[in-house]
Amino acid sequence: MNKIVSKARLSDEVFRIEVEAPNIARERKAGQFVIVQTDTEWGERVPLTIADADPQRGTVTLIFQTVGVSTHKLAELEPGQAIEAILGPLGNPTHIERFGRAVCVGGGIGVAPMYPIAQALKRAGNRLTVIIGARTRDLVILEDEMRAIADELIVVTDDGSHGRKALVTEPLKELCQSATPPDIVVAIGPPIMMKFCAETTRPFGVKTLASLNTIMIDGTGMCGGCRVSVGGQTRFVCVDGPEFDAHQVDWDGMLLRLRAYKSQEDAAHKALHESGQCRLDAMAEAARTQAHAEGGSR
Repeated sequence: MNKIVSKARLSDEVFRIEVEAPNIARERKAGQFVIVQTDTEWGERVPLTIADADPQRGTVTLIFQTVGVSTHKLAELEPGQAIEAILGPLGNPTHIERFGRAVCVGGGIGVAPMYPIAQALKRAGNRLTVIIGARTRDLVILEDEMRAIADELIVVTDDGSHGRKALVTEPLKELCQSATPPDIVVAIGPPIMMKFCAETTRPFGVKTLASLNTIMIDGTGMCGGCRVSVGGQTRFVCVDGPEFDAHQVDWDGMLLRLRAYKSQEDAAHKALHESGQCRLDAMAEAARTQAHAEGGSR
């Protein structure tokens, strides 16, 4: 078992937990992930990219969004409690070298797995620009952490509530059109965002990588659920990736497969909340009430 050392709620649906996993903390590299099970007998295998690690403390940091039943169960665990099983590190690490000018584009929860990649690129001597995108201010995560390592940080929101009102592709295109265009772009976020990042950089011939971790299930290549077409060949994200040349990915095929079980996922999500078994709803309401009270007392 792996004990939870600390926990923070970054937004209504996004959580950060630090978990004891000394072997993983020592061996992990940027871009790799773990498989988490809250119940080893019946629990679903959930792949989560490692957001950070502390080899001295023997801990790894996981940032995740509560999407399905399993991630809700994970979010309900508190410091001192344990996750029954964590397997990893898995997947191929990000290829890191001194490219020159590197741009990291993170959308929504994708900012979390982007953080260790951005750290590694900066340590390798690259000039680093980070673009963070979210629907609204409350969904922006790791802004301070990214600002501390980036030479340039650009924050955009769909509604303009924080940073610039734009999609991540707008500043990305401007960087590609500049006198010093990027030598490499790494994009992690919703698949539709990564698709359009690839289409943005394609005319400029800028090498672009995308992490396809959202389609993974088993994490070991046994189930075949994460197969994608890359350059006309079938690849398995969990063992061949999770990062691929974004210009070679069949994005439309991947998006279609991601929707295959959406009705079942939505039904399970709805049933969980309607059953009253999800403590997160009450916790979120309590947090909002407290924040409102503190704001009114100032």
